[in-house]
Amino acid sequence: MRLQYLAVLTLILCLPACRDNTPLQEPLLRPVRSQTVQAVSGDTTRAFSGIAKAGQESRLSFRVPGAVQQIAVKVGDRVNAGQLIARLDATDYELQKQEAEAALAKARAQARNAEANYARVRALYENRNASRNDLDAARAASESAAAAVHASETRLELARSQLRYTRLTAPTDGAIASVPVEAGENVDSGRVVAVLTAGAIPEVIVAVPESLITGIERGSEVVVRFDASPERTFAASVTEVGVAATTYATTYPVTVRLNRADSAIRPGMAAEVTFTFPQRDSGGSRFVVPPEAVGEDRDGRFVYIVEPEDTEQGKIRRQPVGIGELTAEGLEIFTGLHNGDRIVTAGVALIHDGQQVKLLAEKEQAP
Repeated sequence: MRLQYLAVLTLILCLPACRDNTPLQEPLLRPVRSQTVQAVSGDTTRAFSGIAKAGQESRLSFRVPGAVQQIAVKVGDRVNAGQLIARLDATDYELQKQEAEAALAKARAQARNAEANYARVRALYENRNASRNDLDAARAASESAAAAVHASETRLELARSQLRYTRLTAPTDGAIASVPVEAGENVDSGRVVAVLTAGAIPEVIVAVPESLITGIERGSEVVVRFDASPERTFAASVTEVGVAATTYATTYPVTVRLNRADSAIRPGMAAEVTFTFPQRDSGGSRFVVPPEAVGEDRDGRFVYIVEPEDTEQGKIRRQPVGIGELTAEGLEIFTGLHNGDRIVTAGVALIHDGQQVKLLAEKEQAP
């Protein structure tokens, strides 16, 4: 038994000596392709699709409800300021005016009677034949009758205005673009009865992405082409630059106006507007990178910048970027990068922020 105990003890003491003394291997680093970026010089041009519209577009409507009695214009008609566009059945509004006139006549008669009574009571009071209360009551009745006259005059003016509102006239010279109602229809106040376009020089509205909107200013010169006349170009200038993005996309509305009128251009025509963006300063340079170098998640678009620790290893840093358009040379980057940054160009989905990676040499990166 004693011999068995000694054998077990000897075996336990020998175990450490039997362990493998081979040093632990360092974890393998994921190799990545990368490239150093430099700002691209020179101006760039970008074209955006848009729709032509009149320089002024008015949606005409009645200010009172009623039944449409007459539509005096058709689509395409030229109209002058003050010309009749449409008319409502004015029977009810005429009766309201007559009722208001009758009410005013009655109020004036009552006011004359109250004023005469007040004059009599005042004379009696001065001769001590009427009390102070009688005088105060007569004066109050006279003042109340005068106020009733004023209220009746206001109601009559309102009735006359409503009667005038049954006639819809053109506010300016122009052309009728659409007439969405017909005679006999009942319309509410504010419902569009006709669309009037005015202004001889047409405009075009386009949507510009957020990455480029800061490079557009009012007065900038642009070139416009229309699908209806693809062989022609029209000089135009920016008149309005949106300050808020549209509802469903991160784009901003920009309006350009042609420098001269042209009868061949009509509202609704498809157009293409070309903008020229000058080279930005060093604080907002333009870079062109491979599209696969840019990743996107719920926090936005980004690239991975490699911060070299030596010639063979580096650490990954996530960098948010603002992109432009995809060109033949690559994807534009307008914000987030600086000259000399080294970015990962392949395998973006397989690495993460803060990861240590192995840097491939230039000859290893070649396909």
